[in-house]
Amino acid sequence: MKISFKIIFYYLLIFSFVFCSKDALSEETEEIIENTSQLAPAKNFDLTTWNISIPENNGSGVANTISVLSLNKDYQNENYFYTAEDSGMVFKCFVDGFKTSTNTSYTRTELREMLRGYVTGIPTQGVNKNNWVFGAAPSSDKNAAAGFDGEMNATLAVNYVTTTGNSSQIGRVIVGQIHANDDEPIRLYYRKLPNNELGSIYFAHEPRDGFGSEQWVDIIGSRSSSATNPTDGIALNEKFSYKIKTVNNSLTVTISRPGKTDVTKTVDMSNSGYDVGGQYMYFKAGVYNQNNTGNADDYVQATFYKLEKSHTVN
Repeated sequence: MKISFKIIFYYLLIFSFVFCSKDALSEETEEIIENTSQLAPAKNFDLTTWNISIPENNGSGVANTISVLSLNKDYQNENYFYTAEDSGMVFKCFVDGFKTSTNTSYTRTELREMLRGYVTGIPTQGVNKNNWVFGAAPSSDKNAAAGFDGEMNATLAVNYVTTTGNSSQIGRVIVGQIHANDDEPIRLYYRKLPNNELGSIYFAHEPRDGFGSEQWVDIIGSRSSSATNPTDGIALNEKFSYKIKTVNNSLTVTISRPGKTDVTKTVDMSNSGYDVGGQYMYFKAGVYNQNNTGNADDYVQATFYKLEKSHTVN
């Protein structure tokens, strides 16, 4: 009786599966992890209510915005936005690049919240179903907006910060924001100076024009350009989490790290001018490079491992 080569091959395959199943399973698991790292960011994270700005020319001399639809069609860019080997979502931004407008001083690779999702008939700006308002806003605005008050939770590691340029700008990057019509109720910074092993966390609260000066709040370490190494600072590539939360006129930021006590700071926005009609909000997350004096190829980079947000809906 003749036995074909194909039959012999099948028997060998069964033999390998039975006696090497443990190793085969391990290899399969590794392959799944590898495949996850090869997916576009939108396959690993819910980006259905975000677009992203990257510092490439959109054809009109300003930064390019990738729409919600395009972002969720497997978009990635090897220079600015891609999936890391550990499946994190990488944001990278060089000092040199195109900016979002002529009024902006710095480059960014940054997500912008778009609560309308794929419904492009709703305008990007305004008190409408694309944006949210603070809980202290008039009831008519709360009804017109997509929601009120907000909470954004992120887990990330800052991988690299600039090391060249003016001392006032070296090493700083914004990793989260709430943006209003024209102002920024919060900009959350990470900063590590070249001679320090650890970095600091702080934020700025910007009242509306005419409602007072910008407020700076240190959370971990100091924002000073001559700060010493913060004893409880955060190293490059060290994972940490932040929570930005608003309730009416209260703005709270919490920094969390495994094995360490949470650090929380709160700002009262009662006199900041946002509790009137017409003021709309949206979250931003990624890297907003705060150095425009360094070498052109100097850059900032962060990898996000979690990015979630929520709002109260009427």
